Amino acid sequence: MSTSGGAASVPVDLWSAFKRAHEVVRARVIADTADAAGLSEPDLTILVSLSKAGGSLRQSELAASLGWDRTRISHQLTRMGKRDLIARERSGGVTVTLTVEGRRTVAAVHPGLEAAVRRHFTDKLTAQEAETLDALLRRL
Repeated sequence: MSTSGGAASVPVDLWSAFKRAHEVVRARVIADTADAAGLSEPDLTILVSLSKAGGSLRQSELAASLGWDRTRISHQLTRMGKRDLIARERSGGVTVTLTVEGRRTVAAVHPGLEAAVRRHFTDKLTAQEAETLDALLRRL
């Protein structure tokens, strides 16, 4: 680990290494998938989240799961709605649903996303490392 002012700072060094790994892997995966499909990273994030949830979520649940504030999610969903990727329905709250085009898009991008995640992330880990990392990240 590097030193700062003569004293090792293991927590800060670990945090820096984690951030750097996240940024590098994220950028490579996005470059391989979202850019290639003509999607923004937020588009891809929302499409994948909705797909994993069975195609629909309450807008507040979607925002909470992504760690986004209400304004950010609302603006992003408006842009995606104009491109017919999602639809929003008001009924005791707002429900966000993948449209036929949204489902087609996420299905088309999924194989490339899976391959990019393997290439830039999971293939670089042993099975044991992947299990350990999964457990650690779920704990956080």
